[in-house]
Amino acid sequence: MSYRITIKPSNNAFDAQPDDTVLEAALREGLVLAYSCRNGACGTCKGKVVDGSVDYGVYQPETLPETEKAQGYALFCQAKPLSDLVIECREISAVKDIQVRTLPCRVQKIDRLAPDVMRIQLKLPANERLQFLAGQYIDILMRGGIRRSLSMANAPHDDALLELHLRNYGGPFSEHVFNKMKEKDILRFEGPLGTFFLRDESSKPIIFVASGTGFAPIKAMIEHALHNGVTRPMTLYWGGRRRTDLYLNDLAESWEREYGVRYVPVLSEAQAEDQWNGRIGFVHRAVMEDFPQLTGYQVYACGAPLMVEAAHKDFKAHRGLPEDEFYSDAFTPATPAAAPQP
Repeated sequence: MSYRITIKPSNNAFDAQPDDTVLEAALREGLVLAYSCRNGACGTCKGKVVDGSVDYGVYQPETLPETEKAQGYALFCQAKPLSDLVIECREISAVKDIQVRTLPCRVQKIDRLAPDVMRIQLKLPANERLQFLAGQYIDILMRGGIRRSLSMANAPHDDALLELHLRNYGGPFSEHVFNKMKEKDILRFEGPLGTFFLRDESSKPIIFVASGTGFAPIKAMIEHALHNGVTRPMTLYWGGRRRTDLYLNDLAESWEREYGVRYVPVLSEAQAEDQWNGRIGFVHRAVMEDFPQLTGYQVYACGAPLMVEAAHKDFKAHRGLPEDEFYSDAFTPATPAAAPQP
């Protein structure tokens, strides 16, 4: 038995088995819905069930409040059909023709960017290249079916090595990287994944908002834009608790100095030893202080779920940002019990 799911407004349709999530079934049929974490935490895949019923699955309550469920919303990375469905959601055509692959790779280099942040550079087999969009991620495949999602910090034109930024949250992969992993080790990954990427077709000014290692895919997007000669005004806000959280601050400063990418670092818990004279507070609030209106902008936000959700909510409600001009990827920290996102 299968269920027929129709997407509005495109009228694209696909079949789902009872054990499929809506997202899984769509991807299998070559239809890409907006998604990121795939574990019910980030809200990127949120859409409306216009007709029919679903099992909502397991998700973070703050990502899908009861008020939104009552309005018909669901997280399609978790929701499973209980009948034929008509849904409203964003479809992404740019990633449709990019093949998701499972590949081996070798650890070419690992270096510590901060006490709790490691840069990992991976080399693919000879004559292999990964086609991807700036901002997408890969899943490192571990024993026992554990996956660790990490955004690629390199732009597609600079693909000799895949660059990952890993913060140590104490999960299985973090423990392995920080305590055991050596150069020349072999890993396996699946990718590219996700629909967080730079929309090249727009001419609107761009505001990038990153917290912590959410800087990784933002770095890829900015380097992609600079390589392609994009002339759209770009502003980067990068937030952390302490100065060491801005682990590639010199690089961001060089973009401002050499290319005119405005850079605004923000610390929320600066201490005396940080010798910090810059902006303080929450990073998305710094954006709101500088921009009374966002109606003519695109925003790309990546990092902690609380930051991404606050930016989404406040930019729409108080600065007029159009819903379809907010693009995000929320990182759910990996823990020893589960390892979903970086």
